[in-house]
Amino acid sequence: MSSTIEIIATVLFFLAIIHTFSVPFFAKLAHKGGPHAGIWHLMSEVEAVFGVWATVLIFFMAVSTGVESAVSYMDTRNFTEPLFVFTIMVVAGSRPIIELVKAIVRFIAKAVPIQTEVATFFITLSLVPLAGSLITEPAAMTLAALMLKEAFFERTGNLRFKYIVIGVLFVNISIGGVLTSYAAPPVLMVAQAFGWDTAYMATHFGWRAVIAVILNALIVTMICRKDLISHAVGTGHGINDPDGVDEYREPVPVIFMFIHALFLVSVVVFAHHVSIFIGILMLFIGFCGAYSRYQDPLMIKEGLMVGFFLAGLIILGGLQKWWLQDLLAGLSPMALFWGSLSLTAVTDNAALTYLGSLVDGTSEAWRYMLVAGAVTGGGLTVIANAPNPAGFAILRTTFPAEAISPKNLILAAILPTLLAAGLFLLPV
Repeated sequence: MSSTIEIIATVLFFLAIIHTFSVPFFAKLAHKGGPHAGIWHLMSEVEAVFGVWATVLIFFMAVSTGVESAVSYMDTRNFTEPLFVFTIMVVAGSRPIIELVKAIVRFIAKAVPIQTEVATFFITLSLVPLAGSLITEPAAMTLAALMLKEAFFERTGNLRFKYIVIGVLFVNISIGGVLTSYAAPPVLMVAQAFGWDTAYMATHFGWRAVIAVILNALIVTMICRKDLISHAVGTGHGINDPDGVDEYREPVPVIFMFIHALFLVSVVVFAHHVSIFIGILMLFIGFCGAYSRYQDPLMIKEGLMVGFFLAGLIILGGLQKWWLQDLLAGLSPMALFWGSLSLTAVTDNAALTYLGSLVDGTSEAWRYMLVAGAVTGGGLTVIANAPNPAGFAILRTTFPAEAISPKNLILAAILPTLLAAGLFLLPV
């Protein structure tokens, strides 16, 4: 039997989802100006949506059951993931890390026998998402989004191109982190409970993910190939041309790239220990301040907004167990795959797999379908996968009214999602 608080939390949860799809509407109101433009601008910040509605929930709990009850509920929430995503965005988005990744991409792109712009585009949508299995999906999303923004998105107004690319990017990031047992949030939530190690993930999920990521990237590259070669959708500038926008800036010494890479690896290694990786972040910020001539402004605001979004999702999502777990438990493995894929569009896939891990007496096939469906559907909406808000925060400034249409994102992500689904449904 559900409690009043759980019912209110579910109502607020679905209001937040509706709000997410209404962001473009609020953005248009904000850009019209007027005395209430500020509040419309706040309502148009997709990263603020779940945090705002979670605040409403906590306020309601404090009024109806007492402040102590509301505080106790907050104390039971685990905010490690929002803090980690904030930290990884700040570190991975720093100039030395971006310059290091761009150098690697340039090297690979020049080594293959096709046009550099085309190769760069393909690598950014394939190898960078797959690298998420090592450096975590939030880090891969940050790097790929920043590279796409600089090289292509800022240099074209072609919305069709942007939505096609962002749809593939979000899907590939979601499935690209499943080669290991720690990099993808929905896998991390169940790996210990299910007894899945990296060897299991690589043999059951990894090869399917690699094929799906490469095929998705290859298809969108072929679709956009003519525009890439003609520079109709960007010049590849900033990735292919190291002497472009940074020609008047002091180059980043290799030693600083190495030091920043050590910071990044350290954050990944201690991803489950908040006190350690936050301490590393403080040292990192201090180091960047000491050598500011080699830095761009750190992504503090963007990271905080994404962390606020994920924290709100955790607060609201924590009270959805009363209906979601029973729904999952009653599904057959095949129905579970499509059910978890669909449910992921309206709830975080990590929360979905966690609730599924609490169901007793499940088979190995049932567990596989739960996780496979959750990671496959992780590119459909901004709330489907923890790294998605980071991609939104980075890329939305290149869209009209600084808003990415949730409806257009779903439409762009459907085909790459179905391709990934076909591969994850292949028999072992």
